[in-house]
Amino acid sequence: MFFTYLRRELRRRRKAALVVASGLALGIALVIVVSSVSSGMGKAQEKVLQSLYGLGTDMTVTKAVEAPEEGAERPERPSFSFDAQDEDSGEEQSTDRVMVQGFQSLAGSTVDKVGEQSGVADAVGGLSLQVVKVSGEFTRGQVQQDDGSGGSGREGAPGGAAPSEGGGRVQGGGADFEVNSYSVYGTDVTESELGPLTSSGITDGRTFKASETDAKVAVVDSAHAKEKELETGDTVTVKSTKFKIIGIATAESGDAAADLYLPLKQAQTLADAEDEVTTIYVRATDSQQLGSVKSAIRKNVSGTTVTTSADLADTVSGSLSTASSLATGVGTWLSAAVLVAAFLVAGLLTSSAVSRRVREFGTLKALGWKSGRVTGQVVGEALVHGLIGGALGIALGLAGAYAVTAISPTLQAELAGGGAGAGGRGGMGGPGGGPGREAAAKTLEVALTAPVSLTTVALAVGLAVAGGLVAGAFGGWRASRLRPADALRRVA
Repeated sequence: MFFTYLRRELRRRRKAALVVASGLALGIALVIVVSSVSSGMGKAQEKVLQSLYGLGTDMTVTKAVEAPEEGAERPERPSFSFDAQDEDSGEEQSTDRVMVQGFQSLAGSTVDKVGEQSGVADAVGGLSLQVVKVSGEFTRGQVQQDDGSGGSGREGAPGGAAPSEGGGRVQGGGADFEVNSYSVYGTDVTESELGPLTSSGITDGRTFKASETDAKVAVVDSAHAKEKELETGDTVTVKSTKFKIIGIATAESGDAAADLYLPLKQAQTLADAEDEVTTIYVRATDSQQLGSVKSAIRKNVSGTTVTTSADLADTVSGSLSTASSLATGVGTWLSAAVLVAAFLVAGLLTSSAVSRRVREFGTLKALGWKSGRVTGQVVGEALVHGLIGGALGIALGLAGAYAVTAISPTLQAELAGGGAGAGGRGGMGGPGGGPGREAAAKTLEVALTAPVSLTTVALAVGLAVAGGLVAGAFGGWRASRLRPADALRRVA
């Protein structure tokens, strides 16, 4: 009997059923599209942050460089010495200096202390360095005699210095030097899944092996390799130490973390910073408890700055940030408003349909139907309307999400430059273009997608059922109040 009445009512009231289902479908489709776009925004933001924040890293621990006290000696500036009197004039001379950059050094024991904190699954250290290399050559000048002959005399001292004996002056000669700098990052090769190198993919060669903790090997960023015409198998020299290039890494988004990656021990040796790090990368046991882990580290490891991915996300601006705010703010409220309106319309239409079926329900009650059975019939019909609306809504929502993905609108993400927050870009500790990079703001372009998850589809089904139940509640309440006398009075 239940299904007989159900089929009959769906046939008799096609327009009303279509209106109810369409209203619910519109609200459900909007929820799917907004949820999918919000998910796409999150993935786009993760892609941007990944270039600044090692994949798998939940937070970083750094220590800002302390300003020198008044009257204290300032750190020595790097100096470069060359022999201008070298008899082999014309040969290239070069020297380089390796300096710790970005943050104040932390003792290696701090890494272990951070790793012992509650909620920390793993912690590894890294050392950010800047290499400044000066190379060039001196050229001796020619001594011009003052005897009026106009002829050339012997070679003079380089750089236009006066001759040591006799009259005359030196013409020509001088020095031709150039200054190059690049970033180097010492990474813990025993933890390949944590740290800044994880934001790049190896496109040629291989990455470090866990056994190469003190090996003279290097991984080069692809942009730096292209600029310097380096390939896998070549060697690079840093502070008179040669390193064999074992791999080329390409940043997956934005800038690379460094131009050159070395095993941590080798980097510490080059910088005369034995057992020191500038950044500690932390992975939490539970990503939902980052706040408590952050508080524990700040409390128990004094003087450090702890920055999470959420802190870094706050530094991302541009159209990506604006669109994300609209999707999560306006989009969410609009979806909720449409759903509420759709539920109310469905409920009112169902209640109105019940009022037009007074004689029918009154007669059924006179024949022995109880109020609960009549109410169940109304709720069942409304639930079917909701499921039809859910199916239509899912179809429309999937079509909308697919359209967004197919169009792939480009959004811009502006990353804060150096000095933001706790040091460097976004306050994250690290080298080069990665966490903590002290550089000008950079704009990245990211294509937006709208992935639809099973959770979103399940949410749509739940909303469809809820819409049917809401409508059924309106109509069922109305039907339960009907009396057989009303039907008999109308029949008469």
